[in-house]
Amino acid sequence: MRREACICLFLIAAVLFVYWQVGDHEFINYDDNLYITDNAQVQKGLTSTGIIWAFTTSHTGNWHPLTWISHMLDCELYGLNPKGHHLTNVLLHTANAILLFVVLRWMTGAVWRSGLVAALFALHPLHVESVAWAAERKDVLSTFFWMLTMVAYVSYVNRPSGKRYVLILVTFFLGLMAKPMLVTLPFVLLLLDYWPLNRFQPRATTASAVNQPFGFRSFGDDMSPILRAVIEKVPLLLMSLLSCLVTVMAQQKAGAVSTLEVVPFKLRIANGLVSYVAYMGKMIWPLDLAVFYPYPGSALHIWEPAAAGLFLLIVSTVALWGAHRCRYVLVGWLWYLGTLVPVIGLVQVGEQAMADRYTYVPLIGLFIVVVWGFADLVKRWRALRLIASVTAVVMVLALMVGSWFQVGYWKNSIQLFKHALDVTSNNYVAHYTLGNALAAQGNLTGAISQYHKALEITPDFAEAHNNLGNALAMQGNLTGAISQYHKALQFNPDHAEAHRNLAVALDRQGKHQEALQHYVEALRISPHDAQSHNNLGVALAEQGRFKEAVAHFTEALRIDPNFKEAQRNLKLSQGLMEKSSTGAEGAQRF
Repeated sequence: MRREACICLFLIAAVLFVYWQVGDHEFINYDDNLYITDNAQVQKGLTSTGIIWAFTTSHTGNWHPLTWISHMLDCELYGLNPKGHHLTNVLLHTANAILLFVVLRWMTGAVWRSGLVAALFALHPLHVESVAWAAERKDVLSTFFWMLTMVAYVSYVNRPSGKRYVLILVTFFLGLMAKPMLVTLPFVLLLLDYWPLNRFQPRATTASAVNQPFGFRSFGDDMSPILRAVIEKVPLLLMSLLSCLVTVMAQQKAGAVSTLEVVPFKLRIANGLVSYVAYMGKMIWPLDLAVFYPYPGSALHIWEPAAAGLFLLIVSTVALWGAHRCRYVLVGWLWYLGTLVPVIGLVQVGEQAMADRYTYVPLIGLFIVVVWGFADLVKRWRALRLIASVTAVVMVLALMVGSWFQVGYWKNSIQLFKHALDVTSNNYVAHYTLGNALAAQGNLTGAISQYHKALEITPDFAEAHNNLGNALAMQGNLTGAISQYHKALQFNPDHAEAHRNLAVALDRQGKHQEALQHYVEALRISPHDAQSHNNLGVALAEQGRFKEAVAHFTEALRIDPNFKEAQRNLKLSQGLMEKSSTGAEGAQRF
């Protein structure tokens, strides 16, 4: 137990050393706003209304109520202080690493190998994105329940009972409510049945704890072991299927799923094959990591997916051929291939070609292959054991240093997206988001430059046109701003914010009736936008239509009770409406 305790203490110390700096980091203007800083429901903390909202909303294109509740709890505890939100992610990541070590140690009996896999998981730079990004709480939280499900499963295998099986179902369901990435976990449990649990064959009385700690223990001995194992997973598979259906519905409702016209299926398959190999390359040499990797499109040459596919086929063949001698190779390889399926891009969600955060769970499979394979390679030669130990230590230290620097890029939005532009090309999202960060700091000239660069790469980028219009408007260039808003609506006629911004600009030009039409259109598209209700109320009040204005100010406050401007406008319009009813002079002025 002393070795296990030492490994756990090392994992805690190493993770805190690498990630403690996030306590001084800011929120990022990329998804952190959707999840936290601009989310009124989350900012209210834990409330009954908020919890109901968490279970019923498809905001951000996902159904993950447990993730929303965890963000609400952070707001309840820390408000909008980013330090608390970031450190919660770090604590969950630390717990995940320890649970991974515990469950591998329990299944295999191998202390140091399990500890090294857990260390690679805890300290690899590819996992920084999942931990240092507050909005990626869903990654670390869902994986926490992934690990708990594995622990519950091993407990059930060791001593089968109805209560232990129910515990598997509960932890699995909680994980699905944090992120649907767990849909592949039932298949991973089947892989673990093959190795290291050895549930497809009778318990061997002479096998060592390292090679065969468990034999098959379950009900129905007259049934095939493989069939028994599959039947055990049926409730989990049904839950996975339901989660997939709910997720697809939520993403379609939010418009997050790209159509085949936008991203053809052939291109998705090609990008998926290349991404499988690219992730492996980044695992071995984790440099040039970016928060966003643009989709390659026509830049992807035909030989790249062909070579990637051939490579994957060769590795899969070798893994199958050697399975009778090194079962961990097949298990680890299939773990990697299988757990990436939901995020490899066959159902394209978002505009990224790949993402570091997608490797958070899948790389565990490759870590198992590397560590167990390396250990088996040197165990026959005593002289190599010292070299192997030194190599493992150097590798872990190198990963710690790499992750420490990678965490530093997440300090704020400007630093993060400047780094993304340094290590990628044609990254229109990085240009656009850097522009937003510069605009938030008042650097309108820099922001406009970044928006133009984004539009040079992607001319039909409606969001960039809209925000370029905002920057021009703040510089006093209303004509240029209106032109950009019209371009945004040309590429996306249902862009509610562009309608609202165009209405504001037209109002400033004195074109009140035309502005009114765009306010109405903005609310048709987004009826729960408090700002649009407030702006429409102002436009109506300026025309002396106080009763209608009061209704919109009231609705704005219903949506956002802390909307100070709407409170002031409501009070003012009510006063003017009273004066209008008595015929007081000046009643028509707002």
